[in-house]
Amino acid sequence: MKVGLVSLGCSKNLVDSEKMMGMLTAGGHELVTHPQDAEAIIINTCGFIDSAKEEAINTIFEMAAYKQKNLQKLIVAGCLAERYQKELQQDIPEIDAVIPIRDYPHLHERLQELLGAQAMPEFAKCRRVLASKPWTAYLKIAEGCSNRCTYCAIPLIRGGNVSFPMEQLVKEAQYLAKQGVKELVLIAQDTTKYGLDLYGELSLLTLLRKLHEIEGFHWIRILYMYPDEISEELVAGMAKLPKVVPYFDIPLQHANDDMLKRMNRRGSVAEIRKLVDMIRRYHSQPTLRTTFIVGFPQESEQEFAELLQFIADTRWDRMGAFTYSAEENTPAFAFPGAIAPQLKEQRLAQLMKLQEQISLAKQQEYVGKVIEVLVEGQDGLSGIYRGRSQSSAPDDIDGLVFFRSKRSIPFGSFVQVKVSEALPHDLKGEEVVAARV
Repeated sequence: MKVGLVSLGCSKNLVDSEKMMGMLTAGGHELVTHPQDAEAIIINTCGFIDSAKEEAINTIFEMAAYKQKNLQKLIVAGCLAERYQKELQQDIPEIDAVIPIRDYPHLHERLQELLGAQAMPEFAKCRRVLASKPWTAYLKIAEGCSNRCTYCAIPLIRGGNVSFPMEQLVKEAQYLAKQGVKELVLIAQDTTKYGLDLYGELSLLTLLRKLHEIEGFHWIRILYMYPDEISEELVAGMAKLPKVVPYFDIPLQHANDDMLKRMNRRGSVAEIRKLVDMIRRYHSQPTLRTTFIVGFPQESEQEFAELLQFIADTRWDRMGAFTYSAEENTPAFAFPGAIAPQLKEQRLAQLMKLQEQISLAKQQEYVGKVIEVLVEGQDGLSGIYRGRSQSSAPDDIDGLVFFRSKRSIPFGSFVQVKVSEALPHDLKGEEVVAARV
């Protein structure tokens, strides 16, 4: 069949989608990019917070409209399917099958039953069809999460933390390198917990050393590092691996000890401050990124003020924030002291305004310097190239570098750019071409 696949949500979901596409192509199906051409559509959904659920439902109805044309099978998988399997089956009759995450070990059998064609490989053994830019790929090193933060539905959806065997990850990384991937991005709900369940100890640094030996990778980046598991050994070890970029993505969620306890986050604000100082000791110019939740139940004006002061003191290079979303079946769903939506938005705006000032000041430190940039595109009218430096993760998570060049540059190349202008999130400059000897 001609099959279209819509992948929603996070990069971890994208890896699942790439495995599904590998499964489909191995089964003899043809992948199509336009839904009007599809005989079957699979929607790999997100169901983390309200906005993600709304996007997933809207996408299902949007794709269901193609049943008036060529579409014969509409299949819903992923996190929303895991959380609301019965509701989806009952309330949206246009859906032909709902496949929750717990059924992924039998996904090949379900898809073969629904779509026909030849036998497919098991989900865990699928060769991925890369859907992102060909020079960047994600390596999911674990599934699920065991941290049990009171606001988070991920353990309910994905279960507890399960690390993937190191030899399996090395083989997958070697395959990605042979496909031309130059930037490898390690992901999990909690990358720093990698290996604890398999090997009895935190093993992220050991994995990094093995991945560092693989030829072809230029950058190795780590996302979603839990603060209390970032040891001095890990930070120092990263500094000795040139391919591992000093990009520390450390979601903190708040900066008041009482709030952290209500969120069931381990560690204290004082320990986080020590961690930031320690990272900056070992790395001359690290990129520190974090996320915060505003408007968590019972968040007082004083607690929010402490969050603002923490941000002003620690000066993160990158920061994301979102208002608290009450998720059913999580402990925080029943917490008293809900914050009014309008106040949540006011606090979010205040927090982001402060961060924009900090971000601009941090960006201005690059003016006059030469930085390495991974080229990812070019404006057809102006000819201006765009790309990312080490300090920016893929998929528009962080800012871009816009630059001019006197030559034609293949996308996926690494170039040197002299920065001439700084914006709160983006940089501008011109390529520096080394003189020929």
